[in-house]
Amino acid sequence: MTVALYPGSFDPIHNGHLAVIEAASSVFESVVVGIGYHPTKTSGFFTPQERGELIESCTEIFGNVSVCLFSGLVTAAAKDCGANVILKGLRGGGDLADEMAQAHMNLVTGGVRTVFMPAIGASARVASTYVRQIATMGGDVSKTVPSVVGQAMARKLK
Repeated sequence: MTVALYPGSFDPIHNGHLAVIEAASSVFESVVVGIGYHPTKTSGFFTPQERGELIESCTEIFGNVSVCLFSGLVTAAAKDCGANVILKGLRGGGDLADEMAQAHMNLVTGGVRTVFMPAIGASARVASTYVRQIATMGGDVSKTVPSVVGQAMARKLK
């Protein structure tokens, strides 16, 4: 069985992430969305648990996507989740250079290969950092996040 771990902070999950997850769910038998966090770090818009709930809500339609929380190395998380590969979404050429270096290190130090999936479509360039910044400054992020995420962000910002 081919299981892909799609790691990230997903704070918040946005339409670009979902496009990669949707594509991956049609390629891999199982996709695990790995929410990386540092247990002693309290920063973040959503808690890791809230992110997990939002991701589960947004991905239940795919049928082969699950969520796990992890701290530490991505390669250890992949092994813990039973993943054969690490999945990384690419928004453009700048991402590729950084991700290639990480892929090399993950293979050399952890023995896990990386598979790249291009982010394509209207949400290909969305970044969680910008979504958080725009939302906290009163901007409209409804075109960049699923409605359940937008609603959760609005509740947090009240």
